Amino acid sequence: MAPTRILLELDLTHGLLEAPPADPLAAWRARMTPSLPAVVRRLREARERDEVGGLVVHIGGEPPEPAQAEELGAAVEAFAAAGKPTVCWAETFGETGNGTVDYHLAAHFDEIWLQPSGGLGLVGFAAQGLFARGALDRIGVEPQFRMRHEYKNAPDTFLRESMSAPQREAMQRMTDVLTDTVVATVARRRSIDAEAVRAVIADAPLTAEEARERGLVDRVGYRDEVYDDLRRRLGGEVTQRYVHRWSPPRGAELQRRVRREVSRRFGGGGPTTIAVVPVVGGITLGRSGGSPLMGRTTGSDTICAALRAAREADDVAAVVLRIDSPGGSYTASDAVHREVARVRASGRPVVASMGGVAASGGYFVAMGADEVFALPSTITGSIGVFAGKMVLRAAQEKIGVGRELVTSGEQSAMWSANRPFTDDELVRLDRWLDDVYADFTQKAADGREMPVEQLEPLARGRVWTGVDAHERGLVDTVGGLEAALSAAARRAGLDLADADPVMYPAVSALARMRPPSHSDAPNAALSPLTLPAEELLAGLGSPEALLGQLGTALGLGAGVLRLPLGAAPA
Repeated sequence: MAPTRILLELDLTHGLLEAPPADPLAAWRARMTPSLPAVVRRLREARERDEVGGLVVHIGGEPPEPAQAEELGAAVEAFAAAGKPTVCWAETFGETGNGTVDYHLAAHFDEIWLQPSGGLGLVGFAAQGLFARGALDRIGVEPQFRMRHEYKNAPDTFLRESMSAPQREAMQRMTDVLTDTVVATVARRRSIDAEAVRAVIADAPLTAEEARERGLVDRVGYRDEVYDDLRRRLGGEVTQRYVHRWSPPRGAELQRRVRREVSRRFGGGGPTTIAVVPVVGGITLGRSGGSPLMGRTTGSDTICAALRAAREADDVAAVVLRIDSPGGSYTASDAVHREVARVRASGRPVVASMGGVAASGGYFVAMGADEVFALPSTITGSIGVFAGKMVLRAAQEKIGVGRELVTSGEQSAMWSANRPFTDDELVRLDRWLDDVYADFTQKAADGREMPVEQLEPLARGRVWTGVDAHERGLVDTVGGLEAALSAAARRAGLDLADADPVMYPAVSALARMRPPSHSDAPNAALSPLTLPAEELLAGLGSPEALLGQLGTALGLGAGVLRLPLGAAPA
């Protein structure tokens, strides 16, 4: 009698998380959505297990980010290299939209199935800029922003009516690099000439049968046919398990942990834990959290507390910063940068792993690591700064709202939305922006071990893909989280198979609900448990607060180190 085989499944119709949600309620809401780090780890463990027969993935719904497709695709290829079949199926790759990223992920599988009524929208990438200056003029809102320098175009959304030449240059390069990456992957995995892939992009969208005839799809069929075929190939009794809900047998995992602990305590071995600290979402002061308008935010209090805990833990050998952030607050980013330096000073290596986006403040927190990894399509760089405000006085007058200021202090109304900056205030603002830019570029140059004169032309607010950043020395290595974990383990004198990656802060659900006893307690800087209505109302009230939330939703962001709107092509 044939042994029972496990068929691992992955449903990507709900998307992929970059890290576990920040609080228990958010975790409950996202319980159907797997996290990328967990999936990658389970695939690494599963490829060593004889009882795991293969992997089937359903692609559709919410597409992954380009960098997620690269990272998950690499894990799938490693899984298949262990002799286990990998099959991807989809109803369609972009029924009435762009299916390029979905198909890029699918190309990493041994076999691709497409529903007969589906299509292949392998059309390449597009990026757009949103410009609201005309609308603001009509309603009487005056945007006042200063940038360092020409590529730092986040405020262009409000300052301009059309795209600047520097923004067009950067965005064109990004879309070209992303398309080149997809072409190279599809050509390699499907054994098709690169020019034939570009011809498909020019002709797309294709029908399912056209895609099969041109070698982009292996089989045309429905879900039941996919699973029936896999069961026949695996033979015997087949049990299905979601990848992120599967784990190695308890006994095998327990034995591994016992051997590692015995070796550490009695064999002279050192610590074996790799603390994985996620920096996901906009970077802000305070605790991590989020709201429907602002999305997920990463608070400097939360990240710094996690880094302190990792530095002080006896079992932590190294730290991996997992970054998927467009940036945000300068002071918050600088606080994290400081704690990264303190971890390194303790003798523990720090490796930065960039996900889809690690730009501006997201680059700031990475640049102090011992080694920085980026994926080919990671959006990074944006070493620059901007600041300013929206002046609402004319808009309020148009609707009959009057506001008067009573001040005490010559600069007390500098940031008021009720009046423009004075000439003296603009001089002060420019001086501060110059100071922030000088600090950013100097710290980046120090982290990259290059003269600031060499780094500064690469800064100026310019956004780079991971490939271009690597060629210019802004990152060390092209690779994903698994590669970063391996590098961290190696720097700590370990093999990744003997290490134990743990998400930090490692706090149980019960401990999250208890009040902290002191500021260094593990649960001191965690996100508060909030209800959806509280999230919606958070930060709303004054016109300035409402405008700030709107600006964040449009991509301006809460903070002066922020990625420009539209910088991530789709």
